[in-house]
Amino acid sequence: MITVNGTSVEWSDGMTIADMMTAMNYDFVYITITVDGHFVPPDEYESYKIPDNANVKAIHLHHGG
Repeated sequence: MITVNGTSVEWSDGMTIADMMTAMNYDFVYITITVDGHFVPPDEYESYKIPDNANVKAIHLHHGG
């Protein structure tokens, strides 16, 4: 199990940031992800494996005027 923005999410071995975003229906163009307080660059979302019991923060960045 992992926690994403305070919500418990089922975890699976090898789960990546991209997998988590799909599970959470996140399709934001501008989103910042941290795992256990560490920033994960967007180019690592497909390969970064989330450890079990991780605390994930997903912050949607708004833009415009």
